[in-house]
Order: sequence, then C-alpha cells, then structure tokens
Amino acid sequence: MTVPSPDGGDTQNARVATRVLVVDDQDLVRAGFRLILEHAGFEVVGEAADGIAAVEAAIATRPDVVLMDVRMPRVDGIDATRRIIAALQPPPRVVVLTTFDLDEHVVAAIQAGASGFLLKDISPEGLVNAVRVVAAGDSMLAPAVMRRMIERHIRRHPARERLAEVLEGLTEREVEVARLVARGRSNLDIAGALHLSEATVKSYVSRLLSKLALRDRVQIAVFAYESGLVEVGGDG
Repeated sequence: MTVPSPDGGDTQNARVATRVLVVDDQDLVRAGFRLILEHAGFEVVGEAADGIAAVEAAIATRPDVVLMDVRMPRVDGIDATRRIIAALQPPPRVVVLTTFDLDEHVVAAIQAGASGFLLKDISPEGLVNAVRVVAAGDSMLAPAVMRRMIERHIRRHPARERLAEVLEGLTEREVEVARLVARGRSNLDIAGALHLSEATVKSYVSRLLSKLALRDRVQIAVFAYESGLVEVGGDG
C-alpha cells in the first residue's frame, strides 16, 4: 500500500516535517502508527504508554501533533490532553484515538482541548491526512462517530438554555455553515452545498469561531447540538 506524504506529494519532497508524539498503551498500535507516519515523512519524536508519560514526553519534545489514546493506565487521555495543553505554549494539536464503542469519552477530550478524533481502525491514508489537517490548524472529525458521540452527550447532559442571545447574533448563512460543520462536512463540501467558494466558507467558519468564542470546528459542532441548531436524532 502506498502511503501519501504530509504535503500530498512525494515523501522526498515534503517540507519541514511535522513532529508527532504517539500515545497508546498498546505496543503494536504505537509501532503501527509510527511506521505509517514515518513512511509518510512525518517525524515521530516520541512514544508514551500512559497519560503521565505522555505529558512528560510532550514537554520534553514539544510536538506539533499528539495522537492520544483515551483509556490508559495512571492518567487517561482526557486528563493528559488537558495537562499538555495547559503546560505548553503554543500547545500542540491533540487528536484523540478511540474505538466506536468508547466514543462517549471523546466529548470530554474535546472540551479538554483536543482538536479532533480518529477511530483506531483508520486507514493509513486517513491517518496521514488527519495529521496533515490538524497540523495545518484545522480539526479532524469522523462524521458518523462525531454525531453519535455528541448525541449521547446531549441526551445525558442537555443544555439548560437554548442560547437564544448567541443564536440571534448569527446570520442565516452562518447558521447554515454551523449546521454543516456539525455534520462533519469539510469546507470544500460546504462550499458545494451552499454554492460558495471554499475561501468564503473559511471566512464564515472564522467568523463563527470569533462570534462564539470557540477554538475550532469541533467546538462549533458541539455548540450546534447544545444550542439546538442540529437536533439530536434528526437531520438538523
């Protein structure tokens, strides 16, 4: 199988390598991710098998991206994410790794500062693309799991208010963009759906982040569910 390079071209032509820290309590998982990432031209600066080791490794190596498992010994991935982001400035981009059956934990990780999540059975191409996307400052969502995860969270922790004042401050187009972001759609997909340029969509996303005082697309998605822009169990 051919694994793409971080910049979408040949590995030899890749630009400055993105530095990645791999955190998982399973040796084979770490080894597999390392092999895929290094083959694609990324620099794996370290590995860790638990949350405490992850924090120490992040402080020591200052990676650009951390691939973070959720369930680990001593300190779990959620707490480790929170500690890493608090300890480093600028903080690395953290991508949580999870299985489908454990996706309810990822909302808490996102609230701790993670920039997205992946399923552990992700393809090599998907892993490379995810690291590339988050390293560029965007967020990586697995749409189907994102929806299921957030819906579980909303059912268990419903918002006490519908955030009416905040919603009133959004334009109709911003609401449309927020709904599509919540469904896991990329900027390119949103541009096609709304007949806009990709640059215009990026501008709308930036405005949403500013108006809502949010960090990234993942938080926009959570907000869309909590505020009622996208209904649990519905099509939004």
